[in-house]
Amino acid sequence: MATFDQELGHYGWSPDAATATISLEGVVTGWSEGARRLLGYRASEAVGRAAADLLVDREATGFTAVGSQEWTGTAALRHRDGHRVELTLHARPLLDRADATQAFVVTAATGTAGSARDRRMLEWAFAQSSIALSTYNASSDSWRLNSGARADPLGDARSDEGFLRCVRRVAEEAVPMRYEVFTPAPPSSAAARRRSWIVELWPVRDPGSGEVAGVGTAAFDSSEQYAARQRLALLNEAGTRVGTTLNVGRTAQELADLAVPRLADFASVDLLDSVMRGEEPVPGPVDAAVVLRRVAHQSVTEGADVPEAAVELGGIDTYPPFSPPARSLAGGRPVLSGKEDPDFTRWVAAHEARAAVVREHGFHSVMAVPLRARGIILGVAVFVRAKGSPPFQQDDLVLAEELAGRAAVGVDNARRYTRERTNALTLQRSLLPRDLPQQAAVEVAYRYLPAGTGAGVGGDWFDVVPLSGTRVALVVGDVVGHGIHASATMGRLRTAVRTLADVDLPPDELLTHLDDLVTHLTSDDDNIVRDLPYTGGVGATCLYAVYDPVSRICTLASAGHVPPAVLLPDGSVSIVRLTPGPLLGVGGLPFEATELELPEGSLLAFYTDGLIARDRDVGLGLERLCQALAATVPSLEASCDAVLDALLPESPADDVALLLARTRALHADQVAAWALPSDPAIVADARAQASRQLAAWGLQEAAFVTELVVSELVTNAIRYGDVPIGLRLIRDRTLICEVSDASSTAPHLRRARTYDEGGRGLHMVAQLTQGWGTRQTPTGKTIWAEQPLPVG
Repeated sequence: MATFDQELGHYGWSPDAATATISLEGVVTGWSEGARRLLGYRASEAVGRAAADLLVDREATGFTAVGSQEWTGTAALRHRDGHRVELTLHARPLLDRADATQAFVVTAATGTAGSARDRRMLEWAFAQSSIALSTYNASSDSWRLNSGARADPLGDARSDEGFLRCVRRVAEEAVPMRYEVFTPAPPSSAAARRRSWIVELWPVRDPGSGEVAGVGTAAFDSSEQYAARQRLALLNEAGTRVGTTLNVGRTAQELADLAVPRLADFASVDLLDSVMRGEEPVPGPVDAAVVLRRVAHQSVTEGADVPEAAVELGGIDTYPPFSPPARSLAGGRPVLSGKEDPDFTRWVAAHEARAAVVREHGFHSVMAVPLRARGIILGVAVFVRAKGSPPFQQDDLVLAEELAGRAAVGVDNARRYTRERTNALTLQRSLLPRDLPQQAAVEVAYRYLPAGTGAGVGGDWFDVVPLSGTRVALVVGDVVGHGIHASATMGRLRTAVRTLADVDLPPDELLTHLDDLVTHLTSDDDNIVRDLPYTGGVGATCLYAVYDPVSRICTLASAGHVPPAVLLPDGSVSIVRLTPGPLLGVGGLPFEATELELPEGSLLAFYTDGLIARDRDVGLGLERLCQALAATVPSLEASCDAVLDALLPESPADDVALLLARTRALHADQVAAWALPSDPAIVADARAQASRQLAAWGLQEAAFVTELVVSELVTNAIRYGDVPIGLRLIRDRTLICEVSDASSTAPHLRRARTYDEGGRGLHMVAQLTQGWGTRQTPTGKTIWAEQPLPVG
């Protein structure tokens, strides 16, 4: 026996439709499964009861006659659980063989009135839509796709776990969501454009129960919008990744690293040689046939090497006028070219290495973009795509031009910095000693390293100044700040120290005079501050030490400078304990001297704070310095390198000056000294003693001049000085005669007139010797004269 649904199917109605038959008396005689799902009544509960009982309002059925006996309209029916269901009802007569009405077949649909054709139109629209539409049936865990969805590349995405989680969430939470799906680029190229899809998801409810039966999806191709977002993101990233340092080569490499693989499979940056030297290129476009130097390149090939490069880093290449790079330089505009361009083919064929690379990697699309900043062409950037990647488009050319423009500003800033830094270093090195003077007191070696950062050159300096009596002055200092002003101030201070050292002042007195000078320099800067870009005043530190190889005494004084370290011959290392004075220019406080007696062969290390302030921990830096000195080798040059390697990073943040001095000593067989009474008769005896000492040294040829010098200096000491009086001869690289007395009054050279009885002695001494002078001592003064040793 056929079921009710089967009978309805015989008449063309779908068994899933909500359908019922009603007798002419208004009694329900048939009930479909669709009706049960819609209103919740089983057939046993609905058949046999009055149809009007199913209505919420018996009087407001809303039916209207269509033709003679066919009705359509809306009505509110009561669900089995009591809630109201708004339906569109359509009643058709059920006829017998005599065309008499036996009963009515009533079909129900939710919403407004619509025909079966309307529903079929919806089905056709879903199936034939160019938009990728699909539905997910939650109960059967199955998908239904229209033709657009079957053709799109989202088929694999529907098995993606992230997408499925989003679908399940929409079904469970009954809230619409949006999901973005990416189609990966071909594995052969990282520069190929990925496709992007925006998928809208919404819950699909059962009209009868209101429960979520599944999920509907609609996918829209958003590849263009995604590519635009990627281009914008790349430009934003360029602002933070390109031009991070004031280094021309590094800035060019940052551009190549940024472009690969997100824009190109291979990128290169070539610059004019003048840019690398920091010089100012000629404004405007560059000549077509131009020689460029390869500064940076990058490729998608993993590893340190770049096999796609036809020119090595640092290599030179000449681009012919018809090549894309030369055309972009000559026109000052980007050029888009490729294998369809005859000039591209001609350019590649003319270079054997480039032709081999193009064949091997399948280069087919190229962009040449000039690096232009402030109206000046600096070089060219070339972007290339290989096989497996789509050709460059106009949007890519606009992006490349923007990237190259930003990189060009960074390159030009680095070029300008290179020029200014080179000028500053040239000035600074011209103010530092080129070759240290010859002297016998110490063996010295030195190093000067400028700062490796953008802080600019500093005011670190050092000097070695020979003094009378075979003594030597060792100086190291540091001007506060960086730049040309610091270098110029350093030059003035070094000149002042050498001038004061010639006067033979003790270290503490010398720093006092130097402090007064810095105070005056600061006052001068304040007076002309409107004409100078620097308004920070002058501040500096200085350490001045004098070593006497005869007494082996080293006298030191510090103006706010870091203390030196000393390595004794027994291998012990220590930091010299000083009483540091204030910075130069502060004024108001005295400077104190410290004396050390050093064994012969002691190693003194003078330095600036840049050597020990690597981690801003001076104590740790001093400890590491002592460890490095303890491990030094006999060679002072090698010791300098070892200390710098142990304490400094590859690129120090501050200038560093290091001066190593190994002490020597003059032994008893090189020095002779006598105490003399204040008696004019002793002058002849003093000459005789000096002659005997010269004979003992084998310097008889110097006796005549030495006797004249001794006679004059001893006579002046007896006549104008105070006791005690002393005579000393020193034999080293020169022969030195010194006469000391207790008077602080220093003689001076003058021109004697015809009838003057005196005034000719010192003039004669100055003519016979290579130098003479006077220096103050704690007990008086010492007058000295220096003459060369006889030949041989």
